[in-house]
Amino acid sequence: MEPTETFDSLVRAEFTPKSTFLNTASNGLLPARSVTALHEAALLRAEGRPLTPLYEDVEVCRAAFARLAGVPVTRVALGASVAAHTGVIAASLPAGAEVLTAEDDFTSVLNAFHLRGDLKVRTVPLERIAESVRPGTALVAVSAAQSADGRIADLPALREAARTHGARTYVDFSQAAGWLPMDAGAYDFAAAVSFKWLLGPHGTAFLVVPEDFGGLTPLLAGWVAAEKPWDSCYGPVAEYARSARRFDLTHALFTFAGLRRSLELIEELGVAAVHAHDVALADRFRAGLATLGHEPVPAPGSAIVSVPGLGVRQPELSEAGIEVSNRAGNLRAAFHLYNTAADVDRLLDVLSD
Repeated sequence: MEPTETFDSLVRAEFTPKSTFLNTASNGLLPARSVTALHEAALLRAEGRPLTPLYEDVEVCRAAFARLAGVPVTRVALGASVAAHTGVIAASLPAGAEVLTAEDDFTSVLNAFHLRGDLKVRTVPLERIAESVRPGTALVAVSAAQSADGRIADLPALREAARTHGARTYVDFSQAAGWLPMDAGAYDFAAAVSFKWLLGPHGTAFLVVPEDFGGLTPLLAGWVAAEKPWDSCYGPVAEYARSARRFDLTHALFTFAGLRRSLELIEELGVAAVHAHDVALADRFRAGLATLGHEPVPAPGSAIVSVPGLGVRQPELSEAGIEVSNRAGNLRAAFHLYNTAADVDRLLDVLSD
């Protein structure tokens, strides 16, 4: 079977959207196999059976994400949100440390640094973030792909600038993991949620830390962060896990039951194939917009397309069965593996009316 046929047949078997869904940047669709797994997980609880399979799902997900991120599994922690991970990183910085961020980046990536009150948070346009790293910059925090408009950070340039000036790096891959190839090991810290391009349920976010933990303290840790969790349910944790698992938060077990199957699908399809598919659709939409006289925010190579001034049409598009987002007045369309050229053309047709 040809690779394209394999890709298409796998996708057709897993997704049956009832709308033209172009809103993965908000949340991805669940594959059929994940829906089945969630149902089975709920039955375990409903029928009082052992939850052992759900705990196994947790570790399978950790290993799958490690493969996608290109890091050893010992560097991957499991938490509840990117905001919580950011909070742990922010707490590790000394008073007066400079944190460099991008203008209008997603709140979860930067809010904790502002809340500290004793850090120097410097904000620059995304396009200038690499050149803005300077001696004294302690940490650079940025999204790999911007939530608002899909612009992709120049991560290789950022990595080199940070290395030159001795700064640490923190990259949020929430709008990239699943369609944009990751090299999370090239950065000190990285994070990603489960429910967007990774196609999982809500409820968890991954964190990648250095092998030496990068000076982080497991401030939010409970029993699951122990080297021997089941022996650490009472009293203070005597020994934290020797791996990044020391930063785990209590696991949302149902999430991992579904996410395990979603990550399996992404690995079956291959991120390279998903990337090619998604970006081709985004480029088709950009070309169609040009014929209609609209100019999207420049974001070459991104699966997210944001069009200034068209956000007000989101309710009308939803009424027509086309799901997109209104972000600060911009119409944001996000293309993923279950979308087709026909979806793009349908959106263009409605916008042309």
